Amino acid sequence: MSAEKRIPVTEERWRELAEMKEAGQTYDDLLQEMIQEFKEHRLAEMVREKRETGEFVEVDVDDW
Repeated sequence: MSAEKRIPVTEERWRELAEMKEAGQTYDDLLQEMIQEFKEHRLAEMVREKRETGEFVEVDVDDW
């Protein structure tokens, strides 16, 4: 699905995004990569928190 949307950003943020973008990479690709990295980071934080609070239960894969 293709849709053009406008996302207001400051000049500073625009420059930072432009610096992160690789040659030939679209802003859509860059945002997709950033979103994926954010999701992975959030998942890792959730796992770390569960381990620290003892709520995380290790599962033996051999039992599956």
